[in-house]
Amino acid sequence: MFEISEADWKIFKSIREKAMETYCGRCLAEYKEIIDGDESAHNRYLLMYRSVENFDKKMNLIFQNLSRSKAILELMVIRGENLADENLVSKLSPELQKYSHSKNTKL
Repeated sequence: MFEISEADWKIFKSIREKAMETYCGRCLAEYKEIIDGDESAHNRYLLMYRSVENFDKKMNLIFQNLSRSKAILELMVIRGENLADENLVSKLSPELQKYSHSKNTKL
């Protein structure tokens, strides 16, 4: 199994932190659309409730636990969901960049 170097681990933690911010920004943008919508208050509430539930489930899948042993898989998912700052990804070792690049890892 591929092991992450200390340098890659530090970069990964930065990638993960920025990815969480990006993900939360997406959530908030959708919530704002729902709140500002033309539906009745009750329908907007129901839409918001479902949206929060769905985003929460997906967030838990993407960002389960900060674990070095699961970092490569998490990085693959982060990249598959277009949440990664590719400038930071470019600072990872070439092996980890290649290993974590997967266009089919979208949840």
